[in-house]
Amino acid sequence: MIGNFTVMARDGSTGARASELVTAHGVVRCPAFMPVGTAGSVKGLTPWELDRLAPEVVLANTYHLLLRPGVELIERLGGLHRFMAWDGPILTDSGGFQIFSLAGRRRYDDGGVVFRSHIDGNELRLTPEGCVDAQRRLGTDVAMALDVCPALPASRAELEHAVATTTRWAARCRAALPAGGGTLLFGIVQGGLEFDLRRRSAEDLVPLGFEGHALGGFSVGEPPEAMREVVNRVAPLLPVDRPRYLMGVGTPGDLVEAVAAGCDLFDCVIPTRNARNGLLHTSRGPVVLKNARWKLSEEPPDPACDCPTCRRCSLAYLRHLYLAHEAAVVVLATVHNLHYFLSLMRRARWAIMSGRFAEVRGEVLAAGDAGG
Repeated sequence: MIGNFTVMARDGSTGARASELVTAHGVVRCPAFMPVGTAGSVKGLTPWELDRLAPEVVLANTYHLLLRPGVELIERLGGLHRFMAWDGPILTDSGGFQIFSLAGRRRYDDGGVVFRSHIDGNELRLTPEGCVDAQRRLGTDVAMALDVCPALPASRAELEHAVATTTRWAARCRAALPAGGGTLLFGIVQGGLEFDLRRRSAEDLVPLGFEGHALGGFSVGEPPEAMREVVNRVAPLLPVDRPRYLMGVGTPGDLVEAVAAGCDLFDCVIPTRNARNGLLHTSRGPVVLKNARWKLSEEPPDPACDCPTCRRCSLAYLRHLYLAHEAAVVVLATVHNLHYFLSLMRRARWAIMSGRFAEVRGEVLAAGDAGG
């Protein structure tokens, strides 16, 4: 049944768990990393390359799709899955993160948020009801409630206002998209680095009956150690029978620590952005392609990796492509980085089910890959 969430196994010494979430377009096996396809495309990949990587779920962004090409066009052409040639589950972000990232181009009040388009300067008003209706019309599998994502550091008053507004908007989103349909709705916990505000936010959201819950408001200027501490304390406050989604995080080390805290879903631009900037994530730590040490290297980026890039390309070749500004290097690096992140989550799931999560966690942290 759509929306069913089942915990298959738990780690004996941490909050880590292996689970499954049923959506209208398939079962999402967690822990799972979501490649970011903001505008309906994962940067650097064709749809068939994405198919070969086989992510459990892909993320797209409601705000950007509203601006271009528009919900009406996507709906007319058969919905987002057909439009972006992806048959698997899709989660759409609500546009709340853009309240942070586009702070100079928006204003918000209790009714909703008004953005000034970066494309043509026109205004786009997004209400909680309009936000979830747009996601329903896109045909997404998991919709996110509209929230206020404040930049950090922020004052206590700013964080309290963000929590209160997020709670009111969440209730309106739930009313506009009742449970029981084909689109699941997740609420988003805010509160910055203040544990009491995070707890208040969680306690206010849980009774609304969301199919899942997210921890938002991270990767907005806070120290990584502070983020991990808050996640460790807040994740256990969320219902054990619903998926937990840590938004916008992060590095391989961040991911395994968040899995240990009990989170199930993750997204981040790190693997695709770093691929475009010539940084590869590997089991031995980050590899910077422009470094002269790879000039004559016949080794693959990661001898332990079985992705197409590592099976066929040397570091010397990839370095040459990067320095020559060849477009192919973006594809090759993106394939590798996403394969690494997706494989990391599959390995974590296997480790949880096999009683070996501590071993995998230790190996990832020992590699020292905190490259963001």
